[in-house]
Amino acid sequence: MPAYPLITHDPYFSIWSFSDHANESNTRHWTGREHAILITADVDGVMYQLMGKKEREQTTHAKQVSLNVTGTSTQYQFDCGGTLIEVDFLSPLIAEDLNLFSRPVSYIDFSSNNKDGKKHTIQIDVKISSDIAVNEKNEPVVFSNGNHQAINFVKVGSSEQKVLGKKGDNVRINWGYGYLASVDKQTKLSSQNNYLSAAFVLTTNNKLSSRNYLMLAYDDLYSIQYFGDNLEAWWKKQHGSIENLLATSAEEHATIVARCKAFDQKLYTEALQAGGKNYAELCVASYRQSLAAHKLVRGKNNEVLFPQKENFSNGSIWTVDVTYPSAPLTLIYNPALLKGMVEPLIVYSESGKWTKPFAAHDLGTYPLANGQTYPEDMPVEEAGNMILLSAAICKAEKSFSFANNHWKTLTQWVEFLVKDGFDPANQLCTDDFAGHLARNVNLSMKAITGIGAYAQMAKGIGDTKTASKYDAIAKEYASKWIAMADEGDHFALTFDKNNTWSQKYNLVWDKLLKLNLFPDAVYEKEIKYYLTKQQSFGLPLDSRKTYTKSDWILWTATLAGNKKDFDALIDPVHRFMTSTPTRVPLSDWHETTNGKQVGFQARSVVGGYFIKLLEQKWR
Repeated sequence: MPAYPLITHDPYFSIWSFSDHANESNTRHWTGREHAILITADVDGVMYQLMGKKEREQTTHAKQVSLNVTGTSTQYQFDCGGTLIEVDFLSPLIAEDLNLFSRPVSYIDFSSNNKDGKKHTIQIDVKISSDIAVNEKNEPVVFSNGNHQAINFVKVGSSEQKVLGKKGDNVRINWGYGYLASVDKQTKLSSQNNYLSAAFVLTTNNKLSSRNYLMLAYDDLYSIQYFGDNLEAWWKKQHGSIENLLATSAEEHATIVARCKAFDQKLYTEALQAGGKNYAELCVASYRQSLAAHKLVRGKNNEVLFPQKENFSNGSIWTVDVTYPSAPLTLIYNPALLKGMVEPLIVYSESGKWTKPFAAHDLGTYPLANGQTYPEDMPVEEAGNMILLSAAICKAEKSFSFANNHWKTLTQWVEFLVKDGFDPANQLCTDDFAGHLARNVNLSMKAITGIGAYAQMAKGIGDTKTASKYDAIAKEYASKWIAMADEGDHFALTFDKNNTWSQKYNLVWDKLLKLNLFPDAVYEKEIKYYLTKQQSFGLPLDSRKTYTKSDWILWTATLAGNKKDFDALIDPVHRFMTSTPTRVPLSDWHETTNGKQVGFQARSVVGGYFIKLLEQKWR
């Protein structure tokens, strides 16, 4: 992997290792700013550096003997003389359990195992930089110590505490408080030299293991502003305070570790069955990244709100065309989270604050969601996305109540697609970095499948007349599309043709929703052609450039009718993940010729990697 997730909860509380060996470099926030976690082990008087850069010359680099990443944890093992020391970072992002998922508490578990049968005394020292609580290093911070029930903690926060006072993309939180906590009375907690610090002793004897754990947590006080209201994280109502939450998290430590282990095994096994080993590894690598680009927030009426931050692509909040590619993950593990991404955009239109006949692009700039701030609309893109996402929610929930609740708005959007979606005017789509494009064939396919999905929902709510009408329109448009986009051995980038091509990733909803708008021959022709256009690190997005979007490759691969073609399309993406020279949290926009990042990183859209697993579950 290009970077390894350690502490992953939301766009602000997100710490990664950017190197293969934990002691090669200091850990960082996903933006690249240092958020150092330093760990040393004194084994019988010899000091070993486990994580982060050495602070003292006489410290020895521990030999890292293993590194294992699962859906919810990253596990290291180090050889330190006569002992093996394991350090496991666990962020319990089990999406089906919102109360657990929303907790901003990660566990750092330590264990030592005897190698030589002799007794060893090991002192572990852990230091967490106060940078986790500020945007810039020069911002002053305040430390304090405390205890609550069986918990001891040390915490840090900025001096100013301007809650929700800063918005933007390359920005870190500078309000709220970071906590380092322990339930072990022998663990010494302190603050020194701008670090939260913990020190404790592990003792090994006769091959017995010794264990301890710490909790690293963050209380952001208020998480987002939503149309003028400052809202708290989901967990606040149940637990009341971060101190109560830490106490509960300590009580449930063993149970949560076991639950996460079972979940991780299920995730990997199901992804393996769906797409093979390389596919399963892509899903594991993307799981925490996708979810931790969001924040789970409780609305004023106890509704689930799940905004994402558009990381390193402009910092928007609740971006529709970022929700769209990320959706497969939440459709599998908890559709309520997808509704928490989709419904606020519908409400934005229904409130009268957004009056255009298509959906908005976003709701603001993170963490302030007070209305669209992106300077340009994506009319067909967002209308199509919102209808397709609504249909997907209905299918996942096996109920059409969501569509029924918002039928007037969905109808307005489908009428726009019927009028303006088939042969789109010059406009942006989700691939806005590629520029404006008129007569976009893939965007037309989104409109067509969106119309078909609306017809499916109309049938689901019992309106058979409307269902027949829009199903007929979608099928008519699909037939026209085939004729107008045909370039012989493939289908074009635009209806102007000119020997162009593009990935038709939007076709995947025809397959997943079983709309039956496009014949198998369309799928087969496109896949066959794509296989002639691949580069070392994947299939280019289209004929204009050699760069690609890895999430769309996974969608395109899911169109394949056999395992051989699927593997041929995803294996280069796996190669990118394991050998890209760009060491940052997984980028979804890279160059197919050399594997280098073009832009974007740590974005939620990699949740789209789960689309093959979704396709298998819905088959």
